[in-house]
Amino acid sequence: MTSALVVGSGPNGLAAAIVLLQSGIEVEVHEAADWVGGGVHSEELTLPGFVHDVCATVQPLAVGSPFFRSLELGVEWVHPEAPAAHPFDDGTAVLLERDLDATVAGLGRDGGAYRRLVAPLVGRWDELAPVLLGRLPPRLRTTLRLADAVGSSVLARSVRAALADARSFVESTFETERARAWFAGHCAHSMLPLERRPSAGFGLTLAVLGHAVGWPVPRGGAQTLADALAERVRSLGGTIVTGSRVDELPRDQLVLADVSPRELARLVRGRFPDRYERRLLDYRHGPGVFKLDWALDEPIPWHAEECRRAGTIHLGGTLDEISQSEWAAWSGRVAERPFVLLVQPTLFDASRAPADKHVAWAYCHVPNGSVVDLTERVEAQVERFAPGFRELVLARSALGPRELEARNRNLVGGDINGGAMDLGQLVRRPTLSTCATPLVGVYLCSSSTPPGGGVHGMCGYHAARAALRSLA
Repeated sequence: MTSALVVGSGPNGLAAAIVLLQSGIEVEVHEAADWVGGGVHSEELTLPGFVHDVCATVQPLAVGSPFFRSLELGVEWVHPEAPAAHPFDDGTAVLLERDLDATVAGLGRDGGAYRRLVAPLVGRWDELAPVLLGRLPPRLRTTLRLADAVGSSVLARSVRAALADARSFVESTFETERARAWFAGHCAHSMLPLERRPSAGFGLTLAVLGHAVGWPVPRGGAQTLADALAERVRSLGGTIVTGSRVDELPRDQLVLADVSPRELARLVRGRFPDRYERRLLDYRHGPGVFKLDWALDEPIPWHAEECRRAGTIHLGGTLDEISQSEWAAWSGRVAERPFVLLVQPTLFDASRAPADKHVAWAYCHVPNGSVVDLTERVEAQVERFAPGFRELVLARSALGPRELEARNRNLVGGDINGGAMDLGQLVRRPTLSTCATPLVGVYLCSSSTPPGGGVHGMCGYHAARAALRSLA
């Protein structure tokens, strides 16, 4: 096979295309949408001149991705003064700072516990990334290299923490409710209940990333990263065709599909063995998201001034509040006071809005496929920590799970992680064979394969490398 078809132009599809092209394979990428990038896409969702990222904005994994780093794409990354903030009802906030010492100081008497947790890992991202973003199970030599860098006892402690559930972990690690709630906010990015493993691992990873590489945004919008990847595909001789939906995979060509498992089953038209097809159709998707984008007249008037320094704001109050919100979404209910993740990019990248104006977005987790309009509840959470916020809204866009899936078929029921990322589906993603399928030359390269969700391109990288090994 000297030519390949890549279905889907998300970061993983484009990464797969680049790897194949670098090895001399002719590649044609077909994308159903009229743009490239999948979830890495920007639009004027509200008013002319206001640039909104439809899905991903803050991209620490893109900056930390071993493959993206190797490409030197030329994207300008803008770093907020602080990666994230967690405000409280008393008008104060705890911040995740780029500087570890500053973060430790902000955690008070829990600062020492936090330093012991992350300090050995922060300066070792180059050794840590191949394990976190590598194939499953990790290669022995990769793991040994990390153990040699941080020490075997530190690695064992970190693995135990990463595999833990967030509630047990924060309650056993931190003494204060402030530190527990702050760290739980990071863990809630997992879209898992805080009582489910490995939700603590997500919080640990994001905290380490905050210190090691930051939580930056691409200047001008997320689309700039997608466009840079697409340009690299074209510069290597690849072809990208947008507005081109694929309805059946060819039988005589190498295929890498950046699609959901159920979409892959549809595309092969019954050629998979029954047992494998059932596995694809039974693959579990996690909660969806309800997302609001705002065009704003002024910056958000946070009660806690520290929040003006952060790119990402976690609006959840206490550990128990966050836990209740995440359990609700997981169990098919809509929380009255949802945990809200908010991003305010124009405080640091003014190119996304007209002069002196701003954009912001926020989402909360909801049951997969939910049709409930949570605009009022999400904005109430923002208003709770930023009184007067609603008076600044010039226009808003609301996208629920069904609207998100209509824009991007990979966001099944609004699931932005490519499937529930609990322990079972970290290993069987979507099956034990991961990216390989029973059909010769057909590979799955979406975030429904290891290492899972996030903008890093490593799912596409690993699938392409597996395909090349089969051709050798």
